[in-house]
Amino acid sequence: MSVETIAAKIRGEVAKTIAGQESVVELALVAILANGHVLLEGVPGVAKTLLVRTLAKTLGLPYGRVQFTPDLMPSDVIGTNIFSPRTGDFELKKGPIFVGILLADEINRTPPKTQAALLEAMEERQVTIDGITHALPAPFLVFATQNPLEYEGTYPLPEAQQDRFLVKILVDYPSPENEVDVLRRHHAGFKVQDLEAAGVETVVSLSELDELQKEVQNTTVEEKVFDYIYSVVQATRRANDIGVGASPRAGIALLASH
Repeated sequence: MSVETIAAKIRGEVAKTIAGQESVVELALVAILANGHVLLEGVPGVAKTLLVRTLAKTLGLPYGRVQFTPDLMPSDVIGTNIFSPRTGDFELKKGPIFVGILLADEINRTPPKTQAALLEAMEERQVTIDGITHALPAPFLVFATQNPLEYEGTYPLPEAQQDRFLVKILVDYPSPENEVDVLRRHHAGFKVQDLEAAGVETVVSLSELDELQKEVQNTTVEEKVFDYIYSVVQATRRANDIGVGASPRAGIALLASH
């Protein structure tokens, strides 16, 4: 099946739980097909978590969620080696990061030390525990959320962290029609905890998703597109109202999502 056909199927499944938000869903799909990470920014209660859970179900990917808090440690995310009296040796206890889609909920509520636990994972799709490297599942996608209004008790995302997100999606309130539709759905018995009862189905196999990502990656790019991407990146570095301009990684991200 073509990318357009699969994307239409995914949108149809997501619409079973998310009313409206077409542009948000579209950008999320672009990021998934480009194998990129997503930062979702929006006030509480606009279905950011529900969107990520629905996408994971629709794509058939293992889903994990980490609630980022001030006392969260890096080992709580990536895992640690624990001594086993049974074997007399240390055994790896994998953290919640070993999934296909990881929801880093309220990522800016944890200190930079713990945020840094995601840096290697997001860039190299692997983690290092006690000097040993462990590969993460493929694909591995991070969907992180943050609240744009509440800054007390939060930590700004380091530039290195921000630079690893392919796209930042602003999730606004739904339109009046869609918000009324949300009320109707809940009155009819919809429960966010039960995606199966909502009729959400897996419509893409792991092999199909891999083929779709490869198809997007192998799209022919004309030389003038490379020049255009470079000019966009350069413009951000010269802009007076931008503190830190886009990095070469940002240019690669633009190329991946073209």
